[in-house]
Amino acid sequence: MNQDYIIPNPWSIIEEGFDAERVQSSESLFSIGNGAMGQRANFEEDYSGETFQGSYIAGVYYPDKTKVGWWKNGYPEYFAKVLNAPSWIGIGITLDGEKLDLATCKSVNDFKRELNMKEGWYKRSFNAVTKNNVEVAVSVTRFLSIALDELGAIAYSITPKNKAVAIKITPYLDSGITNRDTNWDDKFWETTNVSVQDNTAFIEAHTLKTNFNTCTFMSSTVTKNGQPVSITNSREEEKQAVLEYEFEANANDTILITKYGGYTVSRNHDKSQLIAAAKQTLAAADSIGFEGLLQRQKEEWAKIWEMSDITIEGDVKAQQGIRFNIFQLNQTYLGTDSRLNIGPKGFTGEKYGGSTYWDTEAYCLPFYMTTKNETVARNLLKYRYDHLEKAIENAEKLGFSNGAALYPMVTMNGEECHNEWEITFEEIHRNGAIAFAIYNYYRFTGDYSYIPEMGLEVLIGIARFWHQRANYSTHKNKYMILGVTGPNEYENNVNNNWYTNYLAKWCIDYCLEQIQKVKDGYSEDYQRIIGHTKLTDAELDDWKKVASNMYFPYSETHDVYLQQDGFLDKELMPVTELDKTERPINQKWSWDRILRSPYIKQADVLQGFYFFEDHFTTEQLEKHFDFYEPFTVHESSLSPCVHSIQAAKLGRMEQAYTFYLRTSRLDLDDYNKEVEEGLHITSMAGTWMSIVEGFGGMRVLEDKLNFFPQIPENWEGYSFKVNFRNRIITVKVSKTGSSYQLNGTEEMSIRVNGERVVLKPGETVAV
Repeated sequence: MNQDYIIPNPWSIIEEGFDAERVQSSESLFSIGNGAMGQRANFEEDYSGETFQGSYIAGVYYPDKTKVGWWKNGYPEYFAKVLNAPSWIGIGITLDGEKLDLATCKSVNDFKRELNMKEGWYKRSFNAVTKNNVEVAVSVTRFLSIALDELGAIAYSITPKNKAVAIKITPYLDSGITNRDTNWDDKFWETTNVSVQDNTAFIEAHTLKTNFNTCTFMSSTVTKNGQPVSITNSREEEKQAVLEYEFEANANDTILITKYGGYTVSRNHDKSQLIAAAKQTLAAADSIGFEGLLQRQKEEWAKIWEMSDITIEGDVKAQQGIRFNIFQLNQTYLGTDSRLNIGPKGFTGEKYGGSTYWDTEAYCLPFYMTTKNETVARNLLKYRYDHLEKAIENAEKLGFSNGAALYPMVTMNGEECHNEWEITFEEIHRNGAIAFAIYNYYRFTGDYSYIPEMGLEVLIGIARFWHQRANYSTHKNKYMILGVTGPNEYENNVNNNWYTNYLAKWCIDYCLEQIQKVKDGYSEDYQRIIGHTKLTDAELDDWKKVASNMYFPYSETHDVYLQQDGFLDKELMPVTELDKTERPINQKWSWDRILRSPYIKQADVLQGFYFFEDHFTTEQLEKHFDFYEPFTVHESSLSPCVHSIQAAKLGRMEQAYTFYLRTSRLDLDDYNKEVEEGLHITSMAGTWMSIVEGFGGMRVLEDKLNFFPQIPENWEGYSFKVNFRNRIITVKVSKTGSSYQLNGTEEMSIRVNGERVVLKPGETVAV
């Protein structure tokens, strides 16, 4: 049974009623972020119940030493931890000597949370009766500013309802925080300075080992019925900075605490200037004011939604799902800093560690280059170019040479920091996703300049890796790739994973094409690259031998490519015959049993059919879909979206819609029973793809934008926008047809269902 307490609403995530069992799930679902920092939806006041505290700063991490009882050559020395940062949100409330704590209150009524996705703010309200019988009404609004991305703001209103009370309010900063996820219970932070000045406070702290210097800061003001209340005391403790306000309040007096807080970081400022930078941010906040900052927040989010919104008519749950996914993607990454990337949990939890997986290239790049612009997409590719030397080092640690590059499965700074051996050493298909992203970027944006400037060197490093990783079988007279894990992580250490072999061949062929293209058209870049890489014709000939003679496992009986050697040796029982109480198998079965089963975690062969759709006929896709999908348990967040797109291509809209709903509401409905650990950020881009590429049928074919639109039966209509080569096309699809409007200065032609359609600026063309 999936959770179903989130109230359907087209623009908001809403929870009504307080349930301590749901607190940690809601802390994930109501998370907020602004690309530079983020936080779980923890309560500002004290809460003694079960909670997962989390505040995160983009790019700040700790290298937690790998925990294994034995060591392998080339093993990553650390697992990069996304760090729980010092907290600035705390506001202690004491009423007649009793702490306000929802875990200990006699009653909590009218509890409501709302995450307003349209305007980018989070609100919580409730009425409570404390253990000493004080009745209060509380309303809190909080947001992380996009306009001033080092700043967050809180307006905390509290009203005693049944009698006069002595109130004590203590806004504070706290650096005495820990990670829930730690290998050795190491201390990750060192607090170096705590200071309070008037109504402001600062805690300077740095991470151990990585030495990121941070300043966590706050300022606060308190009013009673609109009149200022003075600070009565302040404290500088070892790991806390506390301001105190003590006063009497009558029944129905309204007390408002306005608190600004956030982080300045040595990634962006000189470490000696962190407090000065924090003061500047606080001064800007004071001059604009809470309402002014909130208005700016609404304006910034309006700009984001103007381009990235997808509307759905007639299906509120589907509408809420897609907007939640788009909202969280934009909270995580806005594309303004090429040093950053998109972590699988974003700013919503600690699980997985690292900030960068192959998810970025395979799933996230299409979303960002289509809803933003080529600069943002280029920044994501530049990130990989900037890490090329580290990728070469990673390969050298595993015994590769001559500039072969193996990009990490998980990274913060280009070094591999994932420490499950079957992933680190074997899930090498991630290299191919990076090469595919370079191809995909050029195909979509038409910007070739990335390849001679940066991309070709990345492609050469990847091609060298595949050439060295393949080995020749005299028995089969073919090149093979042995001992790998494909996208289906329920199969480890297999030989000749079809997807991996196919990617390897394609990567080499594509790199050879680009070398020739750069040689013909960009001679200066070509000479620089050849000089740097020492590439020779003899080496290229060796590559060609591998690519032209790659082995692909195939079943004549089933007329399908096999996921890997030996797949047919399994007991091929479809998922429908599994007892429902055995699901999810990753929580119910031993790993040994999973590895011996035919069950597939996510698209594997079908991932290849998604990437290289134009290499295969629709009939081939149908045959492979019908063979593999029945064995797929979809226990990866990356699984339903690919299957939705392919089901739509096959015209199976009911199945495509079922997969869409699962990917769009994966977290809202907690399909995998793990949302309290954080959200599945990178798979959210797949939700966007399942509408735009799945239902909308968007493709780039023969250098033209194509659409093959379809609509789920229970939708009245849907619309989305795409930025194709700096021209914005609005697509609307209804039961009766589709329409296309161009925002640009010159006319352009697209194809709809294979037919040429000419778009003129400002005109709408119905098909």
